[in-house]
Amino acid sequence: MYRVPAMNDIHDNFAEATRIAAGDDGTNYDNVAIALHWATALLVVVQFAMAKLWDSFDKPTRQGMESIHVSLGVLLMVVVLVRIAWRLIPGHQRPAIVSGRVKLASKGVHYLLYALLVAQAGIGFAWRWAQGHEVSFFGLFAITGPYGRLDRPTRHIFHDLHENVAWAIVVIAGLHAAAALYHHYALRDRVLARMLPLARG
Repeated sequence: MYRVPAMNDIHDNFAEATRIAAGDDGTNYDNVAIALHWATALLVVVQFAMAKLWDSFDKPTRQGMESIHVSLGVLLMVVVLVRIAWRLIPGHQRPAIVSGRVKLASKGVHYLLYALLVAQAGIGFAWRWAQGHEVSFFGLFAITGPYGRLDRPTRHIFHDLHENVAWAIVVIAGLHAAAALYHHYALRDRVLARMLPLARG
């Protein structure tokens, strides 16, 4: 016989779903992992905002913003790769307090974001090279592409991929942040606090 879910069941299921969206696998993180997390978040916000705003400026300013965008993209890629390596090295996390499907799904959210961020960097590099430019890092060094300037349709493909992946990252990261805030202010648990050094217990 079908049983209508009780309010407690709905609440528990929603709490579990938002825990997964927040990427909470119950792990306490060290200060390096926390710093890398917030550096990633800041760079994602800055990169997305710059890309949406630079068309509002004159050509010299826009070109300067695009140059900074490329350099910060290199930095973001390095931060993400270091973050993945740090997460995989044993001893940098304390034991998790959740297990089973919630832990597995929560880790999946993290690795989906990591995969999208790495893919975004790769697409950004490919697009830059397709335009006939090097990938420069604040003028300190430049990464030359394996190919020269490509035709306009190919450049448009890289552009569209870069923009679509950017929106995917922002949407998933936004849900991730909203879920963490829900747990912090509505459920008053430690989902967000585990990523705030001053709030960890």
